[in-house]
Amino acid sequence: MASKPSAKYYSKLQDMSKIRALAETVVNDSKVRKVTIAEAYELARQQPGVSETDFYIYPKYAKKVGLPQSAKILNDCHGKIIGRTAKARKFYHRLTVPEKNKVEGDLREAIYDMQQQTLIKGEAIIGLDKDLMIKATYVTTESDAANMFNWLTNFMPLECIEKEYKNSTELPIQDIIIIAYNDWKSNDPFYHNVGAPQLALVDEKENVIFNFGMKYFGERKKGTLTLAWTSGMRLGMAACHGGIKEIDFTTCEDSLYHKLGKRSIAFYGLSGTGKSSHTNSENNCDTLPAGFGKVVLHDDAFQIDVEEQVCRVWEPSLFDKTDSREPDHKDWKYCLSLMNHAIIDINGVKTPVGLDLRNQNGRALFDRDLLKIWVNKCSFPKALAWLMKDTILPPVIRFTNKHLAVSMGTALMTKRNRAENVTEEELNKLVFEPFANPFRVYELWKDVKAFIHVIEGGADVYCFNSIGYWKSSDEDLEKIPLATSLTLQTGILMDQIEWEDWGLLNGAQIPTRDSIEKILPGYYDRYDPAKRNNIEQYKSVVADRFRQRIDFIRQSDVNTKSELLADLLKSLKVHL
Repeated sequence: MASKPSAKYYSKLQDMSKIRALAETVVNDSKVRKVTIAEAYELARQQPGVSETDFYIYPKYAKKVGLPQSAKILNDCHGKIIGRTAKARKFYHRLTVPEKNKVEGDLREAIYDMQQQTLIKGEAIIGLDKDLMIKATYVTTESDAANMFNWLTNFMPLECIEKEYKNSTELPIQDIIIIAYNDWKSNDPFYHNVGAPQLALVDEKENVIFNFGMKYFGERKKGTLTLAWTSGMRLGMAACHGGIKEIDFTTCEDSLYHKLGKRSIAFYGLSGTGKSSHTNSENNCDTLPAGFGKVVLHDDAFQIDVEEQVCRVWEPSLFDKTDSREPDHKDWKYCLSLMNHAIIDINGVKTPVGLDLRNQNGRALFDRDLLKIWVNKCSFPKALAWLMKDTILPPVIRFTNKHLAVSMGTALMTKRNRAENVTEEELNKLVFEPFANPFRVYELWKDVKAFIHVIEGGADVYCFNSIGYWKSSDEDLEKIPLATSLTLQTGILMDQIEWEDWGLLNGAQIPTRDSIEKILPGYYDRYDPAKRNNIEQYKSVVADRFRQRIDFIRQSDVNTKSELLADLLKSLKVHL
């Protein structure tokens, strides 16, 4: 078996944290009934607040996991809170001793209350490649069956993959445990309480999370995934909140392209930066050669194993926002479950409307078949791409300095916009999310070292500007169409682009005129950094943006690694 139960993992049981012991005690309560995904579906169907649509669950998936072919898509609607609450997170190992004692006592009391209700548990496997599989157990109340069904759907029910799991590589990692209690009540100001009391208590070292007072499924999904990412990091792999695809040139009709072999490219970006568009594009706007092959590992989460030179997936499904999907959208064919959707009677059919009609952040679980051809393991990335909304950056940059490449990922950023209720000063401040991963629960310097290791393993690093390039001001921009970015992506994959130094930043390069004009006529003059209007103001904003990057990294925990910090800060020095 892959991950280890507590009795096998802890050579000295006294080394187990008290909150893992609390979680284990709940898991092993004989009155907690284990349910299959089919049983969880039936319980969810009867749950108040859950409605049944007239759309069928993707038949291929239903057959695979043992659901009846007549099973219809369920819609679980929550109350006031319809998204994740990051402020509710507390990290057990960062608490003081008095705080730990308090939290342990509060947990005991909450679990006692929880055990007055009928409890159920489900078992799933996180990770679908035989060399990276972790068993997880989720315990909740029977009244929370919809989240149980969604959790088993998002990952892989143990009963559907038990044989493969038993034959998988044994890992020095504990099984994951998630304990959820929606009906938790607390007036204690120690815990987050906006709209309702909420607590996400994380023990990332011992693979346990408690979700109290939280109905939103994303708390279960991202909590479980956070522990999986961290487990992969503990095994020496890089954790990736991003999308990755592999292009196979050996099947091209023109044998000239066969020498390119198979090439993977990964994309990291915050909401609206084009991560899914880059990952899921079918043919990069017809710029890929005829006959190429394409597989997608995932568009949201994976792990890079530098030693084995492969990438591995964690989930068999997609958890997507549906604000742009009309009722007749083709993606509904692959739908497995819904959260917080409006349901409208259209010609006698109870139809989900994915336009955020009822509320913001309507979500759906889709089968990975939506991505066409997918795999559980793909080749080591030829390229990593940071996607940023930074107006001072050219449409694409190639990094030749590994510390600069990682610095730009560490300070991966976006900008506030005028739709937000913030001051003009705040508008000029960048918002940083290292490596586009808000779910990192370990020190940032560990991610920095992991991605340096990836680069040293052979990956090249690029940055795509996904908002527009400075024309005459920070708001008057030269548009960068998605088609242009996808063509640049193809140029990178096919070695069509040659590079020259970008004078403002040592170790950064932009496409040469001769090479880029062959694939994007007019590109060089349109995006030539030397032809920015109001050039002095442009340089001033460039200096400010990189100063903010430097300040962010200097104030992070990377400052505990003085040599590493010095290398990163030195790489970000601009030359004006």
